[in-house]
Amino acid sequence: MAVCSYCGTSFLWGGSREGSRRFCNDRCRQAGVLLSIADQVPPEVVREHVAAVHRGPCPSCKGPGPIDVYNSYRVWSALLLTSWQTRPHVCCRGCATKRQLGDAAFSFFLGWWGVPWGLLMTPLQVARNIGGLMSRPDPAVPTGQFEKLIKLDLAQRIVNHNQQQRVAT
Repeated sequence: MAVCSYCGTSFLWGGSREGSRRFCNDRCRQAGVLLSIADQVPPEVVREHVAAVHRGPCPSCKGPGPIDVYNSYRVWSALLLTSWQTRPHVCCRGCATKRQLGDAAFSFFLGWWGVPWGLLMTPLQVARNIGGLMSRPDPAVPTGQFEKLIKLDLAQRIVNHNQQQRVAT
């Protein structure tokens, strides 16, 4: 099973390659350009931004941090159609708990109705949400997923700045 270099989604077939990186779709492959730019940002700049954002207020509830990336998992089904996803949230622990509980309940009630994937994925996604509630990252140390998100944000800022410079000249 391949994992998208940009969004982290696991996929069985399809996707596209760009050098040594694999992407789940063309949209992620195009956004993957940011990965190359992000790799050029000096590590000390990344650490400084990661620390500042990690200690900052929660973007969801505006409450005190620390904030990090927390994943919630969702599945819904209708007869022969089943859709499941991993949803990353940049927020505080309290907001993450609400989202994980909400997606566990959503999946529990709306996930079973598809054959065969709904029956297989619903218990998995509910269990993943419960696992996420029980095993929290150390609040003093930002996760790698959070650092990657900050690096991508810095890369996007560089791209935006360069575009503004080209427009201005």
